[in-house]
Amino acid sequence: MQFSIQHTTEYSYSQPLNYSIQQLRLTPQDGFGQRVRSWSISVNGQLSQHQDTYGNLVHTMVLDGNHTDIKLIAKGEVETGLAMTATQEKLPLTIYLRNTSLSAADTQIKAFTEPFGLLITIADLEKLSASIIDQVPYVKGGTGVYTTAAQAFAAKTGVCQDHAHIFIACCRNLGVPARYVSGYLFTDDGHLSESHAWVDAWLPEIGWVSVDVSNRCLANASYVRLATGLDYHDACPVSGLRVGGGMETMQVGVKVWQLGWDENNRQLKKQIEQTQQ
Repeated sequence: MQFSIQHTTEYSYSQPLNYSIQQLRLTPQDGFGQRVRSWSISVNGQLSQHQDTYGNLVHTMVLDGNHTDIKLIAKGEVETGLAMTATQEKLPLTIYLRNTSLSAADTQIKAFTEPFGLLITIADLEKLSASIIDQVPYVKGGTGVYTTAAQAFAAKTGVCQDHAHIFIACCRNLGVPARYVSGYLFTDDGHLSESHAWVDAWLPEIGWVSVDVSNRCLANASYVRLATGLDYHDACPVSGLRVGGGMETMQVGVKVWQLGWDENNRQLKKQIEQTQQ
């Protein structure tokens, strides 16, 4: 599958902004069945590039002077569904057993994971994932970027990043290395308006298995990977600090198109689905 992606982030400030520094994990890389055909980032500031601890391509944006807005546009084309090839791990797998403030298992999560025993097959991961989404349904508005796995699990509500943190907490509690993945998900109805999150879990004899808890499935060719890390803060698309600016307003928009996909294809797909019901 070939996708065209545009990710726009806009900040507006009530007062002049004196200084801002942003970390942008907005650049996909080749690997895990995907290939980047073209990609660019445009900003109204200075960009420098480096690779972080987890192998993510990170751009640092610095903005000096009096500004009342920041606009970031990342866009390009990515091909997915390619043959998976063995990748050289940059870090020891034990790194992905480390707990973080967002992904630590409390007594409730530990009790929840106890009946699962060893996670050694993909079916085991799918069973765990299904149990989590049954326990914590997808509901917007009840959590935020600082909500921990324990808090979301106790509240029995969350979004994709909460599901990812809970799944990671469960995996690590059972001795399975797991990491947070940020990226994009193509949907036929185009309802995606922000970045998505899922999890890589490491199984012996298999390697990394990508699980999307929120959508009750394994990640496939409809997914485009951006970054990975121990939790959201390591892999979030945009983070930063500022001096001045007063009140901040942020708008984020994500558009993912499948190249060559048109309305006739959508109608044909609907007809096929209707005949199979």
